[in-house]
Amino acid sequence: MPLSDMLSAAGALGLVIGLIVLLRFGARFLGSRTGASRDSRLSLAAHLAVDGKRRLLLVQCDGGQVLLLTGGASDVMLAWTPGAGVAPQAGHQAGHLASHQAGPG
Repeated sequence: MPLSDMLSAAGALGLVIGLIVLLRFGARFLGSRTGASRDSRLSLAAHLAVDGKRRLLLVQCDGGQVLLLTGGASDVMLAWTPGAGVAPQAGHQAGHLASHQAGPG
């Protein structure tokens, strides 16, 4: 392999690496302008794989926490814990919700 071919290959590799670095910084810059904020009202606090299909998710929303079971035949809200200073509302308590999910009869 002649020296000119090796220099061409090294230059092409350098160009590709430079484009990857440039795209990374560009994505970071655009991500900060799309409204994605670290002070978001909704965030995933924790997750746990129950089995191959189902997952438990602990989601924080407006200072409260919601425990969700996803991936089965239907997604289920298992519990709602209101945040400090948030009064519980009808339909958000786990017992109240469970009685409505049981359905008729």
